[in-house]
Amino acid sequence: MEEELAKITAKHPCYSFEAQHKFARMHLPVAPICNISCNYCNRKYDCVNESRPGVTSEVLTPEMSLAKFIRVKEAIPHLSVVGIAGPGDALANWETVKKSIELIKAKSPEMIFCLSTNGLMLPQYGQDIINLGIKHVTVTVNCLEPAIGVKIYHHIHYQGKYYEGEAGVKILIHNQLTGIKFLADNGILVKVNIVMINDINGEHIPEVVKKVKSLGALMTNIMPLIPAPGSVFQNFPQTSMQEVTGMRDLCQSELPQMRHCQQCRADAIGLLAEDQSHKFRNTKPDVIKKCNQRAKAYKVAVTSKYKNLVDLHYGHAEEFHIYETDGMDVKFIETRLTPKYCLGMASCAETEELKETVIKGIADCDAVLTMRIGHDAQQRLKEQGVFVVESCASVEEGLLYAFHQLRRAADQPGARLKAI
Repeated sequence: MEEELAKITAKHPCYSFEAQHKFARMHLPVAPICNISCNYCNRKYDCVNESRPGVTSEVLTPEMSLAKFIRVKEAIPHLSVVGIAGPGDALANWETVKKSIELIKAKSPEMIFCLSTNGLMLPQYGQDIINLGIKHVTVTVNCLEPAIGVKIYHHIHYQGKYYEGEAGVKILIHNQLTGIKFLADNGILVKVNIVMINDINGEHIPEVVKKVKSLGALMTNIMPLIPAPGSVFQNFPQTSMQEVTGMRDLCQSELPQMRHCQQCRADAIGLLAEDQSHKFRNTKPDVIKKCNQRAKAYKVAVTSKYKNLVDLHYGHAEEFHIYETDGMDVKFIETRLTPKYCLGMASCAETEELKETVIKGIADCDAVLTMRIGHDAQQRLKEQGVFVVESCASVEEGLLYAFHQLRRAADQPGARLKAI
């Protein structure tokens, strides 16, 4: 390790055992969208009293992140690290993450920045991470074999396509390993997190550690499964610390093991063992006002066969599922029947009256979330002030994505969104 990088790392509480007692970190919850579905994760992340990865009491914009950073830095002078660890995936929200880091970097160039990712988008954004000056990246790698991965991951959403089963897991593993090697080869210090799930990947973990070592990873952090309420694994037994410690001891000869991980919240602040995030949750009236403005709920009409995936073309829908979302919670309202006006290329150009009937049925909605939509239909909706979002993710993930697309559009000059 280069001398300058070693000095920086000595101030990073996750990478240095000694630093955990001297230096504080701050997690910015600016990444709500996730592009994979882990069976141990629950996307309901608005819990103020729970301490586990992915949990936060708020989601921030880049500007709100800068304001919060300034407050925290004034209150905690020994703050040394700003990290992005969710509540979704950092690289699935890259533009927001990038802007947040750039704003804080301009204010405090001496600050250390790091991020955590599932690794799916590392091949696409690896160079961007390097260009941004990030020196520490954590990648979660739970397995090397697709047969094991299908028991851990339900699906991935990658480059506009939805993958289930081994097809998705193969893409994920390939991108994780490719990304780790690329970062390590370019001087980035990579820590690999591994969630230990008994009877699924427990015996497989030493193989994972050996592989990531060969790719250049600096250390691994073997963590216990915390069964999240509402997740697929909610009834799984929590992995005991005795079992985790034994696995760390077994793998220590291959790579240094992080043994002081607190499995922090996505909005954690302070020393690792002394989270102070509750002190900085929208305590100022102006911040509360701004956050409340950002929490405006949008009504979205979704085209979906079974209310699971966004898997229908707009013109093929015979019903719209209506939801409300404020960017954190998703609430189903009702299902509305609609005439199906596209029956194939020969009859897709239906009467004006039929097309207008479809639009009138969702005219009170702020947006349509659909797998595909034609240009003409999109323009007609736009004229009525109805925003259009295309996605093929799960309905819940698609709605969260739609919310942030709506917020982004609302900030543009001349925005015509009804909910603003």
